[in-house]
Amino acid sequence: MKKRSLAALLSTTAVLLFGSVSILSASAERKTFTVGFDAEFPPYGYQNEAGDYVGFDLSLAQEVCDRQSWTLVKQPIDWDSKDMELKTGAIDCIWNGFTINGRESDYTWSVPYVDNSQVVIVRKDSDISELNDLSGKVVAVQADSSALAAFTGEDAEESNQQLAASFADLQQVGDYNSAFLNLESGAVDAICMDIGVANYEIEKRGSQFVMLDEHVSSEQYGIGFLKGNTELRDTVQETLYEMLDDGSFARIADEWGLSDSVCLSRESEAKTETEAKEVPFGEKLGSICIQLLKGVGASLAIFFLTLLFALPLGLLIAAGKMSRFKPLSWLVTVYISIVRGTPLMLQLLVVFFGPYYIFGIQTSAAYRFYAVIIGFTLNYAAYFAEIYRSGIQAVPVGQHEACEILGYSRSQKFFKIIFPQMVKNIIPSITNEVITLVKDTSLAFAISYTEMFTLAKQVAAAQATILPLFIAGVFYYIFNAVVAFVMDRIEKKLNYFR
Repeated sequence: MKKRSLAALLSTTAVLLFGSVSILSASAERKTFTVGFDAEFPPYGYQNEAGDYVGFDLSLAQEVCDRQSWTLVKQPIDWDSKDMELKTGAIDCIWNGFTINGRESDYTWSVPYVDNSQVVIVRKDSDISELNDLSGKVVAVQADSSALAAFTGEDAEESNQQLAASFADLQQVGDYNSAFLNLESGAVDAICMDIGVANYEIEKRGSQFVMLDEHVSSEQYGIGFLKGNTELRDTVQETLYEMLDDGSFARIADEWGLSDSVCLSRESEAKTETEAKEVPFGEKLGSICIQLLKGVGASLAIFFLTLLFALPLGLLIAAGKMSRFKPLSWLVTVYISIVRGTPLMLQLLVVFFGPYYIFGIQTSAAYRFYAVIIGFTLNYAAYFAEIYRSGIQAVPVGQHEACEILGYSRSQKFFKIIFPQMVKNIIPSITNEVITLVKDTSLAFAISYTEMFTLAKQVAAAQATILPLFIAGVFYYIFNAVVAFVMDRIEKKLNYFR
């Protein structure tokens, strides 16, 4: 028994020593530590005036790296794609005011280090003074955020669910800057966000916004690692404890004005991972497809309405550019140059926010969809105009001369002779633009209009799976295949001389 006990003791000691050496070896081998963060989430992580990425979480990460002799890699990420970034190994952790509550089973978590609350921000001149006043109002939250979960999540309090049901609309935006732009312009009545971010934004933006006294919910922040990566979690966590003991953690929190929010303690325990209920693939696929149907309708609406308005408008613009009236021709040329020389995303922002920031006109929530259609129409009309112009100029000069000899009026010449030949010439170019339009519908997210691809990203983020994005890709491929087939049939119909 003694021999066996001694052997067992030696074996156990060897295992512990080997494990310790392995951890130390892994720690020593690591040279970089890549932190994924939302670069528009001050004071936890953002870009300062000097162009550097700074913030409370990044300062903590830098201190951890200094103590471990690692090189910190600050990697800004699209928040909707954070899970794919982590699973593919592009980042080592998500460290950016990352809420544990509701995500316990999705990641390997550090101990909580910040107590956070969700609060509501309104304009100073708003008639909203308490949460109940939000009934019938338009409220904005960031996609896949704690604020969204507080209103619509499975663990949301019943009072918050009832409050959300009373909203005129709960809109999801890509970042908090967009949220404040929407609030300032009147496109939404209120925004809900983390209290730390709210305090920072209100201080930076002046006295035009106020925070309601009532809080929507409370939760805790942690560092999210890939599920099962306890080794790296333990190394980072132990370093944080060291920082807590020597006062470095408190000093960094004080520098960022978050001393009242931090909650790091050795008595805290890292969130244990619970096994998520496995949903059959077929059931998951069906559920995702049903969720994406609303987005499909929105994408189709953008596509067809843009074509309906842009095709005839492009013809008018082409006529303006070819006009002999020089001021008109010059004005149209400048318009086409601006449209083709700037991103469609920027043009959508100008159309949506322009009425307020240029003319002081507050827009409504319904204007969001109109802005999408106006922006897409103005953009594609410019491209169609150039295609029309090239098609008209490709008609042989002899056709024009023949029309004059036959005594055709200008309208007869254009609609009976020139236009049919122009249409025949431009079909391949029009087809390319129409196919591009199918994919460009996804840019409506720039002004927080939820079309199919934006919805797919939101579902992917909420369910921590890339499947919705693949389904979206299949939709775009099928849609473009149908468009290409229809346009090909039209082209063959017009090849009547062959």
